[in-house]
Amino acid sequence: MPEMILLLYMFILLLLIGAVAGILAGLLGVGGGVVLVAAFFYAFQTLGYDSPQLMQICLATSLTTIIVTSVRSVMGHHKNGAVDWKILQKWAPGIVIGAIGGVMIVATLTSQNLQIIFGILAFLVGLYMGFGKHYWRLGDNMPTGVFRVILSPIVGFLSVLMGIGGGSFGVPLMTLYGQTMHKAVATSAGFGVIIAVPSVMAFLLMPIDTQSRPPFNIGAVNLVAFVVVIMMTLLTTPLGVRMAHAIDPVPLRKIFAIFLVIVALNILRQAFS
Repeated sequence: MPEMILLLYMFILLLLIGAVAGILAGLLGVGGGVVLVAAFFYAFQTLGYDSPQLMQICLATSLTTIIVTSVRSVMGHHKNGAVDWKILQKWAPGIVIGAIGGVMIVATLTSQNLQIIFGILAFLVGLYMGFGKHYWRLGDNMPTGVFRVILSPIVGFLSVLMGIGGGSFGVPLMTLYGQTMHKAVATSAGFGVIIAVPSVMAFLLMPIDTQSRPPFNIGAVNLVAFVVVIMMTLLTTPLGVRMAHAIDPVPLRKIFAIFLVIVALNILRQAFS
């Protein structure tokens, strides 16, 4: 009976996490991964599944949900002709290499180390969301040659370390290099697929201590969290989209940036305490 009650608590928490992530994705265009990793961490920790591999489970499960949401997003944007397939084709090899390298690094680190990395990167993403300007430019066209060879693996690598899709790094990168916001969001959804598919395949094979992991895991991926969150995001993302058309999302984006910075600092506090 105690195990059934614990599973019920886990199910309720995951329903709430999925609902909030879906609304934020629709309202602010946030890919959800940065929210999901933090939410999974607090939920599983609260339920007593704290372990040296907890962050691996959170990152892997978040990336698994991103496969579904990113594919759905790419298909929708493709119908509107917004996806730049040439950029995806040229950046894909480097992103895949970076993503696989990210999984290899994640497998060697403790949950505490990953908390520190996630906290620092989430803090930087929050600062950019809060203070970044749409008119900032580093160039008029996407990098090519050696510069692309360097940048593309970095996008995949950092995204896996945060358990996120392509939006948090891909959108700023593309807009800084002269791409419209619409094209950047659409094409970065493709980055998410390229990042998540190879990394999740590797995470499914990652050994996790059975004594301290949540129930229904395959490798580092928690199936219950994946199914529940996907179910809820599919329901609540359209609600967030409707809210975005009804209210000005800019102040909310600033509020979310502050929230993300606070979450990042709290995770760092826990990691160092």
